Amino acid sequence: MTRFISRRSFVSGSGALLAAFAIALCPGAAQAAKKKRKTLPAPPADLPGHVNYLARQLLGVPLDESDPITSQIQKLVVDHCEEWLGSRAANDTPSDVRVRRELERVFAQLDYPLYAWAATFAQPWKAGALIGAGYTLGWSDYDRVNVVALFETRQGKTRLAGLTHFVPHTDLHYEFLAPPPGGDFWFLVYGTRLGKSQPRLTAMLYSFDGHNLSALWELRDVYDGKISVGRNSIAIRYLKEDEYIRETAHGRKPPRYESIYAATPQGLELQSDHTIPF
Repeated sequence: MTRFISRRSFVSGSGALLAAFAIALCPGAAQAAKKKRKTLPAPPADLPGHVNYLARQLLGVPLDESDPITSQIQKLVVDHCEEWLGSRAANDTPSDVRVRRELERVFAQLDYPLYAWAATFAQPWKAGALIGAGYTLGWSDYDRVNVVALFETRQGKTRLAGLTHFVPHTDLHYEFLAPPPGGDFWFLVYGTRLGKSQPRLTAMLYSFDGHNLSALWELRDVYDGKISVGRNSIAIRYLKEDEYIRETAHGRKPPRYESIYAATPQGLELQSDHTIPF
């Protein structure tokens, strides 16, 4: 039996087919419509809420694709720190503890797996003060970014003097060496990241001459590295990964090493490298 299709049904069906064909040919239009449906609401007006609003967008984002979000958070935090420090009275230079508490307040709304660790310092320098406002922002045990903002406070005025990101993946700590003969401000930044079997240490020596913040020396990914800092030298104790694997596989203790670096006008210079008891 022959079945006839009405003109209205044919036109209606043809329209649906044409629409489906257009979507197939223009996936960009479908994606745009999908993104439009997922438009995020406006961020909260308060700073901790705004920071948390952005940080939650990091969940599931690989570290090497996170800069568009982490840079927005950095701008919010650094701009706030500059404004907060600049609002202090001329004779009221905040301590590192007060700076740390202010940073912790900014990140107060972050919840697991999001976290932020503040790392701060306040040091006198040339009749003024240098304040380090740093933080580690993470959204997994491995995905972490570091920011260190250096502020100079002098005669009641505060300015952003320098900014560095140290290295990713690690936590953040500071130590201070004696000032070099030229009077620049030196500080050591170091941190560890998770490794397959042992943590790995990275350390960098920074110098500030009143105009520029620059790195003078660095040591990266030291296997099971541990650092101790003196006035004019640093010591780093470490293992060699291949020896550690080989010796522990045979139930033996691997050799441990210690490197001594001495401060010079140009930075840090290796003085000795020798074995020490495990």
